[in-house]
Amino acid sequence: MPLKIVRRLLPDWGTTYGPPGEGPFPVVLLLHGSEGPWSGWSHRNAVILAAHGFLAFPFGYSKGGNAWNAGNIIDVPLDRTVEALAALRGFAPAGPRLGLYGVSRGAEHALLLAALMARDGDRGMPDAIAAHSPPDVICGSFDSRSWRDAGDPGWQPWDPGHRAWSWKGSSDGLLPTTPIEIERYPGPLFLSHGTADRVWSVEMTRRLADRLHRHGRSPEVHLYEGQDHLPGSDAENEHHEHLIDFFERNLA
Repeated sequence: MPLKIVRRLLPDWGTTYGPPGEGPFPVVLLLHGSEGPWSGWSHRNAVILAAHGFLAFPFGYSKGGNAWNAGNIIDVPLDRTVEALAALRGFAPAGPRLGLYGVSRGAEHALLLAALMARDGDRGMPDAIAAHSPPDVICGSFDSRSWRDAGDPGWQPWDPGHRAWSWKGSSDGLLPTTPIEIERYPGPLFLSHGTADRVWSVEMTRRLADRLHRHGRSPEVHLYEGQDHLPGSDAENEHHEHLIDFFERNLA
């Protein structure tokens, strides 16, 4: 029987997943969290989007790592993500509209990138952005080799002493705890969060939404009652229904 999801190579970048046929298809670039690209979660999420008609590209941006080690998020150049967006827009099966979807540190990545591109007037901004479990401020670096379970002495989700991101060759202005100025981004925004998140407090998404409203913006916000950093089965199904509907409305 013919495949319903087709794997295609984006030259020099990696694997995409999408429907069969020549397209064009609406495009979504996915940004993983601190679990890194090798964990497979972003590929799984890409396959879910592909099953609903999207050309999905799970972009591995963290440094180092392998199947046993997530690698690190230290001085990650956000400019490379801009290049990945441009490569996707030039990919033959890709349609004219492109979305960005990030989870956890990937949500931070997505919001920060959009804010910086909008601030600098850069071309090629995403046409719609979805962020699940985002922080509302820039966070510090993460190195999986030093990760500890929550509750262990010295546990923290990121290192406040080092910078996670760089932009146009510099990390100046990207200090941890700096607010992410997502209100600069003019496109449609989707924010979601579990109300019982033990990694990033749901108050971060509430603060993002409040700030956007104060700037005259109307983000689509979904709060999943009693859910942790990643939702359980029923809540995840609900989340994907909302997410796919958002991208269908804004990318189709």
